[in-house]
Amino acid sequence: MTTATPLAPRRAADDDAPASRRRPGRAGPRSPRRRILTWERVSQLLFVVPAAVFLVLFFGYPVVKNLVMSFQAYTTTTFYTGEAPFVGFANYAKVLGSQLFGTALLNTALFTIGSIVGQFVIGLLFALFFRRAFPLNGVLRSLLLLPWLLPLIVSSAVWKWILDQDSGVLNQFLGSFGVPAVPWLTSPSVALLTVVLVNVWIGIPFNTTILYGGLQDIPTELYEAASLDGATGFKGFRHVTWPLLRPVVSVVLVLGVVYTIKVLDIILGLTNGGPANATQTIATQSYSLSFQQFDFGSGAALSNVLIVISAVFAVVYLRLNRKAVDE
Repeated sequence: MTTATPLAPRRAADDDAPASRRRPGRAGPRSPRRRILTWERVSQLLFVVPAAVFLVLFFGYPVVKNLVMSFQAYTTTTFYTGEAPFVGFANYAKVLGSQLFGTALLNTALFTIGSIVGQFVIGLLFALFFRRAFPLNGVLRSLLLLPWLLPLIVSSAVWKWILDQDSGVLNQFLGSFGVPAVPWLTSPSVALLTVVLVNVWIGIPFNTTILYGGLQDIPTELYEAASLDGATGFKGFRHVTWPLLRPVVSVVLVLGVVYTIKVLDIILGLTNGGPANATQTIATQSYSLSFQQFDFGSGAALSNVLIVISAVFAVVYLRLNRKAVDE
């Protein structure tokens, strides 16, 4: 006499059992909510992948290629032979040991510090000025963006014409008051200051725009409450505006330094690094090595030094700023 096998009851029991107690390999039907979450994740990846591919192709590859090139004897012959012998740290030793590197490093520091201080201070004053309501406020803010919208090489060409020692508009204007012609771009003692002032003029709109946006996010109720305690004018700026504006200030300063430290167009257009290397910076020296002397390996090594300097500044400043905020 045969006995019935209890297969059907077991299957029914498995279907009724909780998901954690079901047999492996017997997953239940996927819920609509889970399918929606999966599709959302796929759609998110579809938006991220193009940006990631763009970054890898146009940022990641050049950085890696530049790093590899700095360890090679990469010259014009490499384009024909395809050979770039590995030289280790010889390119770094060459550029760091040259007499011009010290001058370029000092000029880079002076150019960056002078530009950042001038752009930030004037930009902050303009942002505070435009925060007040007055006629033609929007028109003036729009006109202030013009220096930022012009191509840098165009701005440098216009300023070179203005600052020309013999026929420049500025010297002609000063000459009408009896002031002798100033060699703005041809004197080693004046050229670097002139380049800094032109770069300040170009960078003011960026600082004003970002700082003005930060000021707009500060509630007016805080100023009204502070005024009841006597915090008006400079006290209101010190105790209300500045603490709330510090995150925006950090962004402006970090981006400003990273951008200014590698400025090339303005210096090349105005002085080409002269006179007597008075305006030679690390960026212009790297350009000269790569595209004038065709020593691409040494130029890549010097540009990597510039990248490291920028990264170190950004990390140190952000950590110090975070520490100050925490305190």
